[in-house]
Amino acid sequence: MLQHIAAITLVVADYDEAITFYTAKLGFTLVEDTELSETKRWVRVAPPGAQECHLLLAKAANDEQKKYIGNQTGGRVFLFLHTDDFWRDYKQMKANGVKFVRPPKEEEYGTVAVLEDLYGNLWDLIEPASMNK
Repeated sequence: MLQHIAAITLVVADYDEAITFYTAKLGFTLVEDTELSETKRWVRVAPPGAQECHLLLAKAANDEQKKYIGNQTGGRVFLFLHTDDFWRDYKQMKANGVKFVRPPKEEEYGTVAVLEDLYGNLWDLIEPASMNK
């Protein structure tokens, strides 16, 4: 049996501002931007080198969905971005204006800092200790 998660939906307020944040600030690749209707697009972004899992940027379609923009996990860290070079990516993201809400810290599992996306969702930027072995 072979399975993998292909996409994770991230509810956004606006497609274009979300694309700009993820590509220009975090350095992700725009994988797909397909218009499905006048109000709906299929927009996928992914970190450099990602093969299996992408973020599906989904514009909130109603007031109920809008309530969750920026808080899809009740204030907990939502996504975990692994890197092979923490300091390279941290410095580049800082230079691009990404807001880090917790500074870099050496943990048993690796080097980590918490960043906030354009809507307030929290991410861990992590270079796992296992990558240094």
